[in-house]
Amino acid sequence: MNNTHDPPLKTRQRLLVTASRIFAEKGYQEATVAEICEQAETNIASVNYHFRDKENLYLEAWRYAFQQDLERHPSDGGINPDTSAEARLAGRIRSLIARIADPDAHFFAIVHREMAQQTRLLEKIMAQEINPERQALNALVKELIGPTATEQQIQFCHASIVGQCFHLLKVRHLRLSHETQRYVLEMNDAEAYAEHVIRFSLVGIKAVREVNQQNMGAE
Repeated sequence: MNNTHDPPLKTRQRLLVTASRIFAEKGYQEATVAEICEQAETNIASVNYHFRDKENLYLEAWRYAFQQDLERHPSDGGINPDTSAEARLAGRIRSLIARIADPDAHFFAIVHREMAQQTRLLEKIMAQEINPERQALNALVKELIGPTATEQQIQFCHASIVGQCFHLLKVRHLRLSHETQRYVLEMNDAEAYAEHVIRFSLVGIKAVREVNQQNMGAE
């Protein structure tokens, strides 16, 4: 929340801040322009002026949320590019889990809503924004496995790493009864979970590398 000394946000930014939060909470279908405008303290005409319609507001709110999340949690984890591949992978995993766990981050919450009720509006923009991160992670996996890495191994390792991270996203958005909650893994300590994912992933990649080396030795 802004303190009393902060200048008021301009209309376009107020709409983006409010829309990213409401789309994260309700998804595209349930969110209304009227509600967004009311909470942003503006009118529907301003949405038409700045974004043309609800679809474009959704796209720009998602992009805004993505950029804001990366400002707080850079995708490389702030790790020097000259450090080891293990350290760089750890940085990316910490960043990904931090963005998922951050209560003020809306990017992954919008993605979760989109996966539950697909609009297909985000397909193009997600590919544009997320693909560089996917490629960077794949490059690290390839570096860690070594020259024997196959494309399938890289893709499988990528899926294993991201899948562990996205498990936290699923747990955070589960709505469970009090009785059922005790059967779900406690995930409040995101930093500890990130360290587990790092260790688990590095051991798994090492195992893939060793199998490849053994297979080469047997040829």
